[in-house]
Amino acid sequence: MTDITLKKNDPKTIHSWAMYDWANSAYNLVITTTIFPAYYKIVTEAGDISNSGSIDFLGFNLKSSSLYNYVLSAAYLVIAFFSPILSSIADSKGNKKVWMKFFTYTGATACCLLFFFTKETIASSMLFFGIAAIGFTGSLVFYNSYLPEISTIDRQDAVSAKGYAYGYLGSVILQVICLILIIYPHQFGISDAAMASRISFLLTGVWWVGFAQIPFEKLPKGSPNYQSSTKSNGFKELSKVFKQVKQMPVLKTFLGGYFFLIMGVNTVMLVAALFGAKELKLSADRLILTILIIQIIAIFGARIMAQLSAKFGNIRILVLVGIIWIVVCITSYTVQTELGFYFLAILVGLVMGGSQSLSRSTYSKFLPENTADSASFFSFFDFTEKMAIVLGMALFATIDQLINLRTSALSLIIPFGLGLLFLVKILIKYPTGDERYKIENPT
Repeated sequence: MTDITLKKNDPKTIHSWAMYDWANSAYNLVITTTIFPAYYKIVTEAGDISNSGSIDFLGFNLKSSSLYNYVLSAAYLVIAFFSPILSSIADSKGNKKVWMKFFTYTGATACCLLFFFTKETIASSMLFFGIAAIGFTGSLVFYNSYLPEISTIDRQDAVSAKGYAYGYLGSVILQVICLILIIYPHQFGISDAAMASRISFLLTGVWWVGFAQIPFEKLPKGSPNYQSSTKSNGFKELSKVFKQVKQMPVLKTFLGGYFFLIMGVNTVMLVAALFGAKELKLSADRLILTILIIQIIAIFGARIMAQLSAKFGNIRILVLVGIIWIVVCITSYTVQTELGFYFLAILVGLVMGGSQSLSRSTYSKFLPENTADSASFFSFFDFTEKMAIVLGMALFATIDQLINLRTSALSLIIPFGLGLLFLVKILIKYPTGDERYKIENPT
Protein backbone atom coordinates (compact mmCIF):
# COMPACT_ATOMS: atom_id res chain seq x y z
CA MET A 1 0.00 0.00 0.00
CA THR A 2 1.13 3.56 -0.56
CA ASP A 3 1.69 6.14 2.12
CA ILE A 4 -0.86 8.54 0.64
CA THR A 5 -4.18 7.91 -1.10
CA LEU A 6 -4.58 10.19 -4.07
CA LYS A 7 -7.83 11.84 -5.01
CA LYS A 8 -7.93 12.69 -8.71
CA ASN A 9 -8.25 16.37 -9.72
CA ASP A 10 -7.37 17.52 -6.22
CA PRO A 11 -6.05 21.12 -6.65
CA LYS A 12 -3.42 20.78 -3.91
CA THR A 13 -2.03 17.56 -5.36
CA ILE A 14 -1.95 19.00 -8.88
CA HIS A 15 -0.21 22.12 -7.60
CA SER A 16 2.39 20.04 -5.77
CA TRP A 17 2.96 17.85 -8.83
CA ALA A 18 3.33 20.88 -11.11
CA MET A 19 5.91 22.36 -8.73
CA TYR A 20 8.37 19.74 -9.92
CA ASP A 21 8.21 21.36 -13.34
CA TRP A 22 8.92 24.64 -11.54
CA ALA A 23 11.92 23.03 -9.84
CA ASN A 24 13.64 21.17 -12.66
CA SER A 25 12.86 23.49 -15.57
CA ALA A 26 15.51 25.82 -14.19
CA TYR A 27 18.05 23.23 -15.34
CA ASN A 28 16.48 23.11 -18.79
CA LEU A 29 16.69 26.88 -19.19
CA VAL A 30 19.94 27.83 -17.46
CA ILE A 31 22.06 24.76 -18.25
CA THR A 32 20.64 23.38 -21.49
CA THR A 33 19.34 26.48 -23.22
CA THR A 34 20.97 29.76 -22.24
CA ILE A 35 23.79 30.51 -19.81
CA PHE A 36 25.74 27.27 -20.04
CA PRO A 37 25.85 27.18 -23.88
CA ALA A 38 27.02 30.81 -23.96
CA TYR A 39 29.63 30.17 -21.26
CA TYR A 40 30.69 26.94 -22.98
CA LYS A 41 31.34 28.81 -26.23
CA ILE A 42 33.55 31.34 -24.45
CA VAL A 43 35.49 28.74 -22.47
CA THR A 44 36.11 26.36 -25.36
CA GLU A 45 37.24 29.17 -27.62
CA ALA A 46 39.71 30.21 -24.94
CA GLY A 47 40.77 26.62 -24.23
CA ASP A 48 42.70 23.99 -26.15
CA ILE A 49 41.35 24.91 -29.56
CA SER A 50 43.28 24.21 -32.75
CA ASN A 51 43.51 26.51 -35.73
CA SER A 52 40.72 24.55 -37.38
CA GLY A 53 38.36 25.46 -34.55
CA SER A 54 38.38 21.96 -33.07
CA ILE A 55 39.00 20.73 -29.55
CA ASP A 56 40.75 17.60 -28.29
CA PHE A 57 38.47 15.58 -26.03
CA LEU A 58 39.32 12.08 -24.78
CA GLY A 59 41.47 11.44 -27.84
CA PHE A 60 38.95 12.80 -30.36
CA ASN A 61 39.35 15.99 -32.36
CA LEU A 62 35.93 17.62 -32.58
CA LYS A 63 34.33 20.95 -33.26
CA SER A 64 33.29 22.47 -29.95
CA SER A 65 29.65 22.54 -31.12
CA SER A 66 29.83 18.87 -32.15
CA LEU A 67 31.37 17.91 -28.79
CA TYR A 68 28.52 19.64 -26.98
CA ASN A 69 25.89 17.76 -29.00
CA TYR A 70 27.67 14.39 -28.78
CA VAL A 71 27.83 14.62 -24.97
CA LEU A 72 24.10 15.31 -24.81
CA SER A 73 23.42 12.46 -27.21
CA ALA A 74 25.48 10.07 -25.06
CA ALA A 75 23.67 11.19 -21.89
CA TYR A 76 20.27 10.53 -23.41
CA LEU A 77 21.45 7.15 -24.67
CA VAL A 78 22.42 6.16 -21.11
CA ILE A 79 19.06 7.14 -19.66
CA ALA A 80 17.19 5.54 -22.57
CA PHE A 81 18.81 2.22 -21.71
CA PHE A 82 18.43 2.32 -17.93
CA SER A 83 15.10 4.10 -17.36
CA PRO A 84 12.87 1.27 -18.67
CA ILE A 85 14.56 -1.15 -16.27
CA LEU A 86 14.38 1.21 -13.30
CA SER A 87 10.79 2.30 -13.87
CA SER A 88 9.49 -1.25 -14.25
CA ILE A 89 11.26 -2.12 -11.00
CA ALA A 90 9.67 0.96 -9.45
CA ASP A 91 6.24 -0.31 -10.49
CA SER A 92 6.88 -3.78 -9.12
CA LYS A 93 8.30 -2.40 -5.86
CA GLY A 94 5.95 0.57 -5.55
CA ASN A 95 8.84 3.00 -4.96
CA LYS A 96 8.97 5.27 -7.98
CA LYS A 97 9.35 8.39 -5.83
CA VAL A 98 12.63 6.94 -4.51
CA TRP A 99 13.99 6.86 -8.06
CA MET A 100 12.58 10.29 -8.82
CA LYS A 101 14.53 11.59 -5.82
CA PHE A 102 17.69 9.72 -6.86
CA PHE A 103 17.80 11.29 -10.31
CA THR A 104 16.88 14.71 -8.92
CA TYR A 105 19.70 14.73 -6.37
CA THR A 106 22.17 13.31 -8.91
CA GLY A 107 21.31 15.91 -11.56
CA ALA A 108 21.22 18.82 -9.14
CA THR A 109 24.60 17.86 -7.64
CA ALA A 110 26.13 17.73 -11.13
CA CYS A 111 24.72 21.22 -11.81
CA CYS A 112 26.39 22.52 -8.67
CA LEU A 113 29.72 20.95 -9.70
CA LEU A 114 29.61 22.93 -12.96
CA PHE A 115 30.64 25.85 -10.75
CA PHE A 116 34.20 24.55 -11.27
CA PHE A 117 33.99 24.67 -15.09
CA THR A 118 37.04 26.50 -16.49
CA LYS A 119 39.24 26.03 -19.55
CA GLU A 120 41.46 23.73 -17.44
CA THR A 121 38.54 21.45 -16.51
CA ILE A 122 36.74 21.00 -19.83
CA ALA A 123 36.80 17.18 -19.76
CA SER A 124 35.48 16.76 -16.20
CA SER A 125 32.98 19.59 -16.62
CA MET A 126 31.50 18.01 -19.72
CA LEU A 127 31.15 14.82 -17.70
CA PHE A 128 29.16 16.74 -15.07
CA PHE A 129 27.14 18.32 -17.89
CA GLY A 130 26.23 14.85 -19.14
CA ILE A 131 25.36 13.59 -15.64
CA ALA A 132 23.10 16.60 -15.08
CA ALA A 133 21.25 15.71 -18.30
CA ILE A 134 20.87 12.11 -17.09
CA GLY A 135 19.45 13.32 -13.78
CA PHE A 136 17.02 15.67 -15.46
CA THR A 137 15.67 13.18 -17.98
CA GLY A 138 15.69 10.26 -15.55
CA SER A 139 13.53 12.07 -13.01
CA LEU A 140 10.96 12.97 -15.66
CA VAL A 141 10.11 9.31 -16.29
CA PHE A 142 8.72 8.98 -12.78
CA TYR A 143 7.33 12.50 -12.60
CA ASN A 144 5.31 12.09 -15.81
CA SER A 145 3.91 8.75 -14.65
CA TYR A 146 1.93 10.51 -11.91
CA LEU A 147 -0.18 12.40 -14.49
CA PRO A 148 -2.89 9.73 -15.06
CA GLU A 149 -2.99 9.12 -11.30
CA ILE A 150 -3.70 12.70 -10.24
CA SER A 151 -6.17 13.71 -12.97
CA THR A 152 -9.08 12.29 -14.95
CA ILE A 153 -8.90 11.99 -18.74
CA ASP A 154 -10.87 15.17 -19.37
CA ARG A 155 -8.44 17.18 -17.20
CA GLN A 156 -5.10 15.75 -18.36
CA ASP A 157 -4.49 18.28 -21.16
CA ALA A 158 -5.02 21.18 -18.75
CA VAL A 159 -2.99 19.58 -15.94
CA SER A 160 -0.11 18.76 -18.28
CA ALA A 161 -0.17 22.32 -19.63
CA LYS A 162 -0.22 23.65 -16.06
CA GLY A 163 2.96 21.72 -15.30
CA TYR A 164 4.75 23.21 -18.28
CA ALA A 165 3.41 26.70 -17.46
CA TYR A 166 4.78 26.36 -13.91
CA GLY A 167 8.08 25.22 -15.37
CA TYR A 168 8.38 28.13 -17.75
CA LEU A 169 7.44 30.66 -15.06
CA GLY A 170 9.78 29.24 -12.42
CA SER A 171 12.71 28.98 -14.81
CA VAL A 172 12.15 32.53 -16.00
CA ILE A 173 12.36 33.82 -12.42
CA LEU A 174 15.70 32.11 -11.81
CA GLN A 175 16.90 33.13 -15.28
CA VAL A 176 16.22 36.79 -14.50
CA ILE A 177 18.15 36.50 -11.23
CA CYS A 178 21.10 34.90 -13.03
CA LEU A 179 20.96 37.44 -15.85
CA ILE A 180 21.14 40.32 -13.36
CA LEU A 181 24.19 38.70 -11.74
CA ILE A 182 25.90 38.32 -15.12
CA ILE A 183 25.16 41.86 -16.34
CA TYR A 184 25.97 43.57 -13.03
CA PRO A 185 28.46 41.25 -11.29
CA HIS A 186 30.37 43.98 -9.45
CA GLN A 187 27.18 45.23 -7.81
CA PHE A 188 27.04 41.91 -5.96
CA GLY A 189 30.73 41.61 -5.16
CA ILE A 190 31.35 39.13 -7.99
CA SER A 191 34.64 39.43 -9.87
CA ASP A 192 33.32 39.13 -13.43
CA ALA A 193 30.58 37.75 -15.69
CA ALA A 194 32.35 34.38 -15.96
CA MET A 195 32.20 33.87 -12.20
CA ALA A 196 28.58 35.03 -12.22
CA SER A 197 27.81 32.35 -14.84
CA ARG A 198 29.39 29.68 -12.67
CA ILE A 199 27.40 30.89 -9.67
CA SER A 200 24.29 30.54 -11.85
CA PHE A 201 25.07 26.84 -12.34
CA LEU A 202 25.32 26.45 -8.56
CA LEU A 203 22.05 28.32 -8.01
CA THR A 204 20.32 26.08 -10.54
CA GLY A 205 21.22 22.95 -8.60
CA VAL A 206 20.07 24.48 -5.33
CA TRP A 207 16.81 25.73 -6.89
CA TRP A 208 16.10 22.28 -8.36
CA VAL A 209 16.61 20.44 -5.08
CA GLY A 210 14.89 23.07 -2.96
CA PHE A 211 11.58 23.31 -4.82
CA ALA A 212 11.53 19.55 -5.51
CA GLN A 213 10.83 19.06 -1.80
CA ILE A 214 7.24 20.24 -2.39
CA PRO A 215 6.22 17.33 -4.67
CA PHE A 216 8.42 14.96 -2.69
CA GLU A 217 6.36 15.80 0.40
CA LYS A 218 2.94 15.47 -1.25
CA LEU A 219 3.19 12.68 -3.83
CA PRO A 220 3.00 9.02 -2.73
CA LYS A 221 5.98 6.72 -3.02
CA GLY A 222 4.31 4.70 -5.80
CA SER A 223 1.08 4.16 -7.68
CA PRO A 224 -2.10 4.45 -5.59
CA ASN A 225 -3.27 1.35 -7.46
CA TYR A 226 -0.12 -0.59 -6.53
CA GLN A 227 -0.53 -3.87 -4.72
CA SER A 228 2.37 -5.71 -3.14
CA SER A 229 3.98 -8.10 -5.60
CA THR A 230 7.02 -10.33 -5.80
CA LYS A 231 7.69 -9.25 -9.39
CA SER A 232 11.04 -7.53 -9.81
CA ASN A 233 12.17 -8.44 -13.32
CA GLY A 234 12.44 -5.09 -15.09
CA PHE A 235 12.74 -6.56 -18.56
CA LYS A 236 9.73 -8.77 -17.97
CA GLU A 237 7.61 -5.80 -16.95
CA LEU A 238 8.78 -3.74 -19.93
CA SER A 239 7.98 -6.65 -22.23
CA LYS A 240 4.50 -6.75 -20.74
CA VAL A 241 3.97 -3.07 -21.60
CA PHE A 242 5.29 -3.63 -25.13
CA LYS A 243 2.80 -6.46 -25.67
CA GLN A 244 -0.02 -4.21 -24.53
CA VAL A 245 1.11 -1.42 -26.83
CA LYS A 246 1.11 -3.82 -29.79
CA GLN A 247 -2.59 -4.45 -29.14
CA MET A 248 -3.34 -0.72 -29.46
CA PRO A 249 -2.87 0.24 -33.14
CA VAL A 250 -3.68 3.93 -32.76
CA LEU A 251 -1.29 4.24 -29.82
CA LYS A 252 1.43 2.57 -31.90
CA THR A 253 0.81 5.05 -34.71
CA PHE A 254 0.87 7.95 -32.26
CA LEU A 255 4.18 6.78 -30.80
CA GLY A 256 5.65 6.66 -34.30
CA GLY A 257 4.58 10.24 -34.91
CA TYR A 258 5.78 11.29 -31.48
CA PHE A 259 9.18 9.69 -32.08
CA PHE A 260 9.93 11.83 -35.11
CA LEU A 261 8.18 14.96 -33.87
CA ILE A 262 10.01 15.02 -30.56
CA MET A 263 13.29 14.18 -32.31
CA GLY A 264 13.04 17.52 -34.07
CA VAL A 265 11.55 19.49 -31.17
CA ASN A 266 14.16 18.56 -28.59
CA THR A 267 17.05 18.93 -31.01
CA VAL A 268 15.95 22.48 -31.85
CA MET A 269 15.57 23.32 -28.17
CA LEU A 270 18.94 21.86 -27.22
CA VAL A 271 20.93 23.62 -29.96
CA ALA A 272 19.08 26.94 -30.31
CA ALA A 273 21.41 28.95 -28.08
CA LEU A 274 24.55 27.48 -29.61
CA PHE A 275 23.16 28.22 -33.09
CA GLY A 276 22.54 31.86 -32.21
CA ALA A 277 26.01 32.25 -30.73
CA LYS A 278 27.87 30.50 -33.56
CA GLU A 279 25.95 31.53 -36.67
CA LEU A 280 24.59 34.97 -35.77
CA LYS A 281 27.35 36.00 -33.33
CA LEU A 282 24.82 37.10 -30.73
CA SER A 283 26.32 38.35 -27.48
CA ALA A 284 25.64 36.31 -24.36
CA ASP A 285 23.30 38.88 -22.82
CA ARG A 286 21.19 39.23 -26.00
CA LEU A 287 21.10 35.48 -26.45
CA ILE A 288 19.95 34.92 -22.89
CA LEU A 289 17.34 37.67 -23.25
CA THR A 290 16.05 36.05 -26.45
CA ILE A 291 15.67 32.64 -24.81
CA LEU A 292 13.97 34.37 -21.88
CA ILE A 293 11.41 35.78 -24.32
CA ILE A 294 10.88 32.28 -25.71
CA GLN A 295 10.11 30.97 -22.21
CA ILE A 296 7.61 33.75 -21.51
CA ILE A 297 5.83 33.19 -24.81
CA ALA A 298 5.85 29.44 -24.15
CA ILE A 299 3.85 29.96 -20.95
CA PHE A 300 0.97 31.29 -23.03
CA GLY A 301 1.70 28.94 -25.92
CA ALA A 302 1.14 25.84 -23.76
CA ARG A 303 -2.20 27.19 -22.55
CA ILE A 304 -3.29 28.23 -26.05
CA MET A 305 -2.49 24.80 -27.45
CA ALA A 306 -4.44 23.13 -24.62
CA GLN A 307 -7.47 25.31 -25.38
CA LEU A 308 -7.23 24.64 -29.11
CA SER A 309 -6.92 20.90 -28.51
CA ALA A 310 -10.12 20.96 -26.45
CA LYS A 311 -11.92 22.44 -29.47
CA PHE A 312 -10.26 20.69 -32.41
CA GLY A 313 -8.66 17.57 -30.91
CA ASN A 314 -5.10 16.81 -29.80
CA ILE A 315 -3.92 15.17 -33.01
CA ARG A 316 -5.07 18.02 -35.23
CA ILE A 317 -3.25 20.58 -33.11
CA LEU A 318 -0.11 18.43 -33.05
CA VAL A 319 -0.23 18.36 -36.87
CA LEU A 320 -0.45 22.16 -36.88
CA VAL A 321 2.46 22.34 -34.45
CA GLY A 322 4.55 20.06 -36.70
CA ILE A 323 3.92 22.32 -39.70
CA ILE A 324 5.07 25.35 -37.73
CA TRP A 325 8.25 23.50 -36.71
CA ILE A 326 9.03 22.86 -40.38
CA VAL A 327 8.71 26.61 -41.01
CA VAL A 328 11.16 27.15 -38.15
CA CYS A 329 13.72 24.80 -39.75
CA ILE A 330 13.48 26.49 -43.16
CA THR A 331 13.74 29.94 -41.62
CA SER A 332 16.75 28.98 -39.48
CA TYR A 333 18.65 27.93 -42.62
CA THR A 334 18.13 31.33 -44.25
CA VAL A 335 18.13 33.71 -41.26
CA GLN A 336 20.99 36.21 -41.30
CA THR A 337 19.95 38.96 -38.91
CA GLU A 338 19.30 39.38 -35.24
CA LEU A 339 15.73 40.48 -36.04
CA GLY A 340 15.21 37.24 -37.95
CA PHE A 341 16.39 35.27 -34.94
CA TYR A 342 13.83 37.09 -32.79
CA PHE A 343 11.12 36.06 -35.26
CA LEU A 344 12.27 32.47 -34.90
CA ALA A 345 12.17 32.85 -31.13
CA ILE A 346 8.51 33.89 -31.24
CA LEU A 347 7.57 30.90 -33.41
CA VAL A 348 9.50 28.48 -31.20
CA GLY A 349 7.94 29.90 -28.06
CA LEU A 350 4.42 29.47 -29.41
CA VAL A 351 4.82 25.79 -30.23
CA MET A 352 7.50 24.60 -27.79
CA GLY A 353 5.27 24.12 -24.76
CA GLY A 354 2.36 22.82 -26.81
CA SER A 355 4.53 20.17 -28.47
CA GLN A 356 5.63 18.68 -25.17
CA SER A 357 2.48 19.24 -23.13
CA LEU A 358 0.03 17.87 -25.70
CA SER A 359 2.26 14.89 -26.46
CA ARG A 360 2.42 13.97 -22.78
CA SER A 361 -1.31 14.34 -22.16
CA THR A 362 -2.29 12.60 -25.41
CA TYR A 363 -0.19 9.58 -24.49
CA SER A 364 -1.66 9.61 -20.99
CA LYS A 365 -5.17 9.43 -22.46
CA PHE A 366 -4.29 6.27 -24.36
CA LEU A 367 -3.30 4.37 -21.22
CA PRO A 368 -5.56 1.81 -19.52
CA GLU A 369 -7.46 3.43 -16.67
CA ASN A 370 -6.34 2.81 -13.08
CA THR A 371 -3.24 0.95 -14.16
CA ALA A 372 -0.65 0.13 -11.53
CA ASP A 373 2.02 0.06 -14.25
CA SER A 374 1.97 3.78 -15.05
CA ALA A 375 5.72 4.18 -14.49
CA SER A 376 6.42 1.34 -16.92
CA PHE A 377 4.07 2.83 -19.50
CA PHE A 378 5.70 6.22 -19.16
CA SER A 379 9.08 4.55 -19.23
CA PHE A 380 8.15 3.21 -22.66
CA PHE A 381 7.09 6.73 -23.63
CA ASP A 382 10.32 8.14 -22.22
CA PHE A 383 12.40 5.49 -23.99
CA THR A 384 10.80 6.55 -27.27
CA GLU A 385 11.65 10.18 -26.55
CA LYS A 386 15.22 9.52 -25.46
CA MET A 387 16.06 7.36 -28.46
CA ALA A 388 14.62 10.09 -30.66
CA ILE A 389 16.85 12.66 -28.97
CA VAL A 390 19.90 10.41 -29.26
CA LEU A 391 19.37 10.01 -33.00
CA GLY A 392 18.41 13.65 -33.48
CA MET A 393 21.43 15.04 -31.64
CA ALA A 394 23.81 12.53 -33.26
CA LEU A 395 22.46 13.41 -36.71
CA PHE A 396 22.70 17.14 -35.98
CA ALA A 397 26.25 16.85 -34.62
CA THR A 398 27.43 14.68 -37.52
CA ILE A 399 26.06 17.01 -40.21
CA ASP A 400 27.57 19.95 -38.35
CA GLN A 401 30.94 18.16 -38.18
CA LEU A 402 30.84 17.33 -41.90
CA ILE A 403 29.11 20.45 -43.28
CA ASN A 404 27.81 23.24 -40.99
CA LEU A 405 25.21 24.17 -38.38
CA ARG A 406 22.76 25.68 -40.87
CA THR A 407 22.55 22.49 -42.89
CA SER A 408 22.05 20.56 -39.64
CA ALA A 409 19.10 22.81 -38.80
CA LEU A 410 17.58 22.36 -42.25
CA SER A 411 17.93 18.57 -42.03
CA LEU A 412 15.43 18.51 -39.15
CA ILE A 413 12.68 18.93 -41.74
CA ILE A 414 13.00 15.18 -42.29
CA PRO A 415 11.93 14.00 -38.80
CA PHE A 416 9.21 16.65 -38.58
CA GLY A 417 7.86 15.53 -41.95
CA LEU A 418 7.87 11.86 -40.96
CA GLY A 419 6.13 12.69 -37.70
CA LEU A 420 3.37 14.49 -39.59
CA LEU A 421 2.79 11.41 -41.78
CA PHE A 422 2.07 9.26 -38.72
CA LEU A 423 -0.23 11.84 -37.14
CA VAL A 424 -2.14 12.41 -40.38
CA LYS A 425 -2.68 8.64 -40.57
CA ILE A 426 -4.59 8.89 -37.27
CA LEU A 427 -6.68 11.77 -38.63
CA ILE A 428 -7.55 9.74 -41.72
CA LYS A 429 -8.91 6.99 -39.46
CA TYR A 430 -10.74 9.48 -37.22
CA PRO A 431 -11.49 12.50 -39.45
CA THR A 432 -13.80 14.09 -36.87
CA GLY A 433 -10.81 14.70 -34.63
CA ASP A 434 -12.13 12.27 -32.01
CA GLU A 435 -9.06 10.22 -31.06
CA ARG A 436 -11.28 7.62 -29.31
CA TYR A 437 -8.51 7.17 -26.77
CA LYS A 438 -9.87 4.31 -24.74
CA ILE A 439 -11.56 2.03 -27.26
CA GLU A 440 -8.40 0.14 -28.11
CA ASN A 441 -7.18 -0.53 -24.61
CA PRO A 442 -6.66 -4.25 -24.09
CA THR A 443 -8.89 -5.84 -21.50
